[in-house]
Amino acid sequence: MGAGHSHLTERRPAATPGTTRLLWALVGAVLAAVVVGAAVTWPSTFAMLGSQPMLYEGASRVDATVLAVDDATGDVTVEVTTEGHEQQTVMSPTGIPSLTFEEGDRIRAIELDDGAVVFSDFERGGPLLALLILYVVLVLAVAWWRGLGALLGLVAAFGIVGFYTIPALLDGGSPAIIGLVTSAGALFVLLYVAHGPNARTTTAYLGTIAGLLVTAVLGTWAVDAARIPGVPDDAQINIAFVEGRLSLSGLALCGLMIAGLGVLNDVTITQASAVWELGAARPDLGPWQLFVRGMRIGRDHIASTVYTIAFAYVGASLPLIMLIAVYDNPVSTAVTSSELAGEVVRTLVGSIGLVLAVPLTTGIGALIVGLGGEALAEPADDAERPQSAAQDSLE
Repeated sequence: MGAGHSHLTERRPAATPGTTRLLWALVGAVLAAVVVGAAVTWPSTFAMLGSQPMLYEGASRVDATVLAVDDATGDVTVEVTTEGHEQQTVMSPTGIPSLTFEEGDRIRAIELDDGAVVFSDFERGGPLLALLILYVVLVLAVAWWRGLGALLGLVAAFGIVGFYTIPALLDGGSPAIIGLVTSAGALFVLLYVAHGPNARTTTAYLGTIAGLLVTAVLGTWAVDAARIPGVPDDAQINIAFVEGRLSLSGLALCGLMIAGLGVLNDVTITQASAVWELGAARPDLGPWQLFVRGMRIGRDHIASTVYTIAFAYVGASLPLIMLIAVYDNPVSTAVTSSELAGEVVRTLVGSIGLVLAVPLTTGIGALIVGLGGEALAEPADDAERPQSAAQDSLE
């Protein structure tokens, strides 16, 4: 039994008390900067949220169901189901040949003051809710408590974006400061809720902050030098009502920092874990040896993540790329156009921040693990315990 019990614990590297104090001092400094930045850019009013009407006077949003489609004439008969607006009517033509309807489709429509019903969008709540439930169930089933922590952290991070970032931007705050405050604050919640307050998590947090600062500095220059518009041309029309208070190029910078946060976090937490596992397997390794071996893993991670970022942006922009490809335009002109330049800048700046975050995180982790003194016995992960128990019974 004694031999079997050893499967339930592992010897993990532990930071010395002095190192721990230093790490928490650095985190405290980052959080203090976040608090100051949030105080400076905190919106003076939230009145801008929901202040602009989406519909013409006298129009109403309604829900409807498609009852019949006449293929010969293209007429679509719908039943409006919203209380107080119930009726059956032929919906006004959309003027979009590629937009087709089927009997039973649930749609969102606009009812004009004369009773006419105009198509607005399809109702997608059901499929999206099903995907969300499947995602949550799978995360909890595979990742257990860490998955729950990650989901809770994600909800809190979205809360920061909804209750601080967007109102602060609409109030005319500095997009650079807002982007840094949002990223550093959301990252703190995400990491420590999902992975716990320990030296490994702190290593990943500090490495991500370093990469984020690089992204912010480089992004500030790139957005200004390349004159990135911030939002597409059609969105500029819709957001014109805040143009006097909101810098559209600054909005591009803020979005760039937030967009790169997830990838940076993924890389840094993986690198920190890799260094800790190396230290657990080879406690005789010093900081430099841990750094060299950790970077072997890091180089593979960089290689895979760089093209992950690129393909993610290509996939998101594929309809736009196809539209540009239709026209007789040199590739160099198309790539540097306002439509694609923003995606190119986001890809390159995000990738540069990622590449630099890997050695920074690996170096911090190697110093902590290599100089951390004796290892501590820690329980194995929950996912490993059933296997360990089975081994105990066999022994």
